[in-house]
Amino acid sequence: MSRVRRDERGQATVLVLGLAMAVLLGALLLGAVAQGIGVKGEQQRAADLAALAGARAMHEAYPRLFEPAVIGGRANRAHLERAEYIALGRRAAVATARRNGARDIAVSMPDARTFAPVRIRVMVRDAIDLGAGRARERLKAGARAEAELAPPAGASLAQPGVGEYKGPLAHRQGKPMRPDVAAAFDRMEAAARADGVALVVVSGFRSNAEQAALFVRHPDPKWVAPPGRSLHRLGTELDLGPSSAYGWLARNAERFHFVQRYSWEPWHYGYTLNAGTSSVGFGAPKASDGERSGSMPSFVPARFAAPIARAARRWNVSAALLAAQLYAESNFNPFARSPAGAQGIAQFMPGTARSLGLRNPFDAEAAIDAQAHLMRDLLRRFGAVPLALAAYNAGPAPVAACACVPPYPETRGYVARILGLLGGAGEAVAGGGLEVHLVK
Repeated sequence: MSRVRRDERGQATVLVLGLAMAVLLGALLLGAVAQGIGVKGEQQRAADLAALAGARAMHEAYPRLFEPAVIGGRANRAHLERAEYIALGRRAAVATARRNGARDIAVSMPDARTFAPVRIRVMVRDAIDLGAGRARERLKAGARAEAELAPPAGASLAQPGVGEYKGPLAHRQGKPMRPDVAAAFDRMEAAARADGVALVVVSGFRSNAEQAALFVRHPDPKWVAPPGRSLHRLGTELDLGPSSAYGWLARNAERFHFVQRYSWEPWHYGYTLNAGTSSVGFGAPKASDGERSGSMPSFVPARFAAPIARAARRWNVSAALLAAQLYAESNFNPFARSPAGAQGIAQFMPGTARSLGLRNPFDAEAAIDAQAHLMRDLLRRFGAVPLALAAYNAGPAPVAACACVPPYPETRGYVARILGLLGGAGEAVAGGGLEVHLVK
């Protein structure tokens, strides 16, 4: 009997020792995992900071890409070659990663083939050491971060480029609006009345001061734009009711040149005619005889200067905007083809070309005219240059859905490059400055 008890005590001791060893090994394993997680976090921090540093360096140098290489027969010191620009971003990223403990660093530009890259990617690939002594183990690890120069997050329908409308006002149902808007509303109101729908003007022109007071009462920028950003200050916008009229408006308003500005506001309609581009960040195009002038950027090939000037005059769209688009779309190649099927100097998809009456996208002069036509329509619809550019690239639907530049890398880069070109050509775009941030 005593022998059995001694055996049981020995087995219990072994069991206790085994449990103790398991707990110890578990603690060591948890410690190693915690160590690895900590190192991984440090690597991600190094990658994030490095990507931001590279993008900031690119942001500071970006305008120099668009400086002319030669002025008056002499080299322009302000000009920066594309290769130098890319190298500058790489150096800033690598230096920052190393200052944060990284050693194995890879830097790339996802859009390096474009004439003005706006994205930088950093990979930190240092191995993680786990344990100590003979138990030490090196595990492959890594962290990745990407940053970009992008259109401002606030680029929206609420940021056209001019101040408050100062011209004469007409009144309908006691609400002020531009006289041409009032005349168009009269035609629409008569058509609605014939269909048994009574339109009510809830709001029209609002000054910046009135908008400020309204924003104080309802400080939610999705529903009430801050002062200086509301389209109502242009005299082109109407808030209409009652809610029973929303369906009729959705079906008929475009016949009278009114468009629903925001997908979430079925009552807000803006008048699109006679807006030109002065209400979205540009003045009216300057007269041009086709020769280079202040309105025609220096990067435009001579043979395309006259067609661009004619299209700009016909459709009241900035010549610089059209030129910058053509540079970004095809580098002025009338026979360009994209992998997605876009064709010609303005890179029209076949369906879009047909909708604009463009029979041959490879006819450069006809394509430029169709490009100006489409941009005129998009500028009127979205009321902001960045949004019109985004709609040209990605289509109107995603832009209308968010009233913003959609979060597509290709589209954001496209808009950023054109805004950069416009800045280099001396064209100021309201809200057109680029911002630096990490890509989520």
